[in-house]
Order: sequence, then structure tokens, then C-alpha cells
Amino acid sequence: MGNSSKTPRPLTGRTVLFYLLAFFGIVMGVNVVMIKLAIDTLPGTEVDSAYRASLAYKGEISAAHEQDQRNWRVDAHVERRADGAALVRLDARDAKGVPLSGLKFSGRLERPTDKRDDRVVELAESGIGVYRGSAADVRPGQWDLVIEGEARGARLFLSRNRVILN
Repeated sequence: MGNSSKTPRPLTGRTVLFYLLAFFGIVMGVNVVMIKLAIDTLPGTEVDSAYRASLAYKGEISAAHEQDQRNWRVDAHVERRADGAALVRLDARDAKGVPLSGLKFSGRLERPTDKRDDRVVELAESGIGVYRGSAADVRPGQWDLVIEGEARGARLFLSRNRVILN
């Protein structure tokens, strides 16, 4: 019988260099792909500048106290239709129960997990103290309904509530 044993290839510096470059090339390639995916799926930030937001904080506290003193009652109802549209209805009343008319209300449906899904709701007064609006292409799930009311360019009301739309 012929004993055909192959002699092992010697491990040379060139082979070691090739294996090291291949290993680190693969690691760096995977890192580049992961970084690209992480950046592309980043939903965004809550505020553009934390510094500017901190400067406006005292004004927000003052506006919240003024809103509490007005003691307005703004009831909102949100309904998602089968076609994906969300209907928003507001009933706004002052401290005495008198309907609030002539205000400009605006709304947003904000996705807590992804700001790219946020939807603006244009609200128009459809009756005395009743405001209605809709947003298209609203997916089911959790949303934050943000309502702002203003008159003569000044914000008089701000509300943020978590809603679940089916």
C-alpha cells in the first residue's frame, strides 16, 4: 500500500497576515452595517436643543399655572376608523361650563416610540365649543394626543394624553 501522506503547509507570516486582515475586515464590515442600520432607524429626539428647552422651562411652568387658574374643561374623544383615519372631537368649556368658542385648537397624534409616525390633526370649530378634525393613515396602537388651544397668538391650553387606537 502506498502511504501518501501530505506534509502540512507551513504557517508563514504571509498566511498569518492574511487571516488577521480577513478577521478584522469582517469585524469592521459588520460594525459598519450595524452602525448604518442604527442611524437609519433612529426615530429622532424629543427636543432639538436641551439648552434651549431648559431656558423655556420657567415659561412652561408659568403657562401651566395660568392654565390651572382658568380651570377649563376640554374633553377629547379619538376614534380610529377601518380605513386608518383617526377622528378627533373636542368639547371645550370654561370654569362655569360655558362653551369656549372662537379659539384655535390644534392637535397632534404622536407615536411614543417613533416620531416619524406623528400625525397633525387640523381642528375646526363645528359647533359652539365643539372642535373636530381628522388625521389620515393612523396605525393601531398607543399614541399621545397633544392638544393646544390659543387665542390672539398666545397659547392658553396644552394637554397630552395617552390613547390606544384599535
